[in-house]
Amino acid sequence: MRREGSGFTLVELLVVLAIIATLLALAAPRYFQHVERSKEAVLRENLATLRDAIEQYQADRGAWPKNLDDLVDKSYLRAVPRDPITERNDSWIVIPPEDEEDGVYDVKSGAEGAGVDGVPFIEW
Repeated sequence: MRREGSGFTLVELLVVLAIIATLLALAAPRYFQHVERSKEAVLRENLATLRDAIEQYQADRGAWPKNLDDLVDKSYLRAVPRDPITERNDSWIVIPPEDEEDGVYDVKSGAEGAGVDGVPFIEW
């Protein structure tokens, strides 16, 4: 005899927990893969923004910026973008022009590792 309103049995709870665990096992890897892809998309966009600002600075002033802060000081950027992989805005690797020892010709990510496609972040 079963009493009314006595609650769930242990077997019923275990079945529900097994279903939830199966769903999580299927969904969790996709979630983390999407997080990584979104960080890579933001990194690509931040690199494009920085490179565009550097080119505009050079076209307007006839010289390369001395550092990334010059782009902010001269209002080409509101702030130096954050590298989403390292989660810092001071980890950018500055590439100087070939004919000068200082200045900013290009930027690369200072993040270690590689993207989903296998290309190291420093080569982007």
